Amino acid sequence: MNTPRVDTHPPLVSGLAAFRGDYRALVCDVWGVVHNGVAAHPAACAALVEWRRQGGLVVLVTNSPRLADGVADQLVDLGAPREAFDAIVTSGEMTRRHILSTGIRRVHTIGPPRDVRMYDGTAITLVGPAEAELVVVTGLVDDEAETPEDYRPLLEGFAARGLTLVSANPDIVVGRGGRLVWCAGALARLYQDLGGAVVQVGKPFAPIYREALATIARLGGPETTAGVLAVGDGLPTDVRGAVDHGIDCLFVTAGIHGRDFGPPDRPDPALVGARLTSEGLAAVAAIPMLAW
Repeated sequence: MNTPRVDTHPPLVSGLAAFRGDYRALVCDVWGVVHNGVAAHPAACAALVEWRRQGGLVVLVTNSPRLADGVADQLVDLGAPREAFDAIVTSGEMTRRHILSTGIRRVHTIGPPRDVRMYDGTAITLVGPAEAELVVVTGLVDDEAETPEDYRPLLEGFAARGLTLVSANPDIVVGRGGRLVWCAGALARLYQDLGGAVVQVGKPFAPIYREALATIARLGGPETTAGVLAVGDGLPTDVRGAVDHGIDCLFVTAGIHGRDFGPPDRPDPALVGARLTSEGLAAVAAIPMLAW
């Protein structure tokens, strides 16, 4: 792992090429960096392809509640080339492992129907709220129309019974095109406010970073983990996770926080620095959008 470089007022850079000589592998976020939920970002994809062409590794690390093959399929559907990454580590994969480790098999899941693939090939039985021994949240059932408050009565019932809630996506919101939509992390936050116990294994928490670094070591050798750069747009997830786990970070400013720093293609370095300082965070550099 790196000895992290700390800069609460990071310089703005124009491309990933500036880092190729200093790092061997990328731990790269997906939603907000590689795509916006509607379409892939061509410049970001081209940058990752070029990084790999020059011998670097790219491990995509995402808070998606899907399994890795589902995220790979989604990326292709959105226009991202398979050549842009070596491997994918997802919060969905880590959540599945955690559930299996508990030995609990009667689970109530909250989220869209597509996310039940997480349980394929397991002995987990999906049950109604009254029968549940564990609650798993992958998202809102209809994130286009619902809000976390719609789930308050259901969550109050689970909290009263002392059930643990496992959040398969720690993100509070993500950008879909030009809009923000609620994620599983918002329900986890509400459940904590209600006094319920919550487990989260995606970014910024340790399990997903351990898995990402283990994947890098497996693909490139143990020495590769000495030169890792995290790339991400989420301050409470990507940047916080990198800082907490000793990994240098390139902060993509035009993602989820794009409206906070001035024009998305010309962020104000003073605003970026002030925000990092206020949140106790740091990055080695900032870039509006990932590019080579």
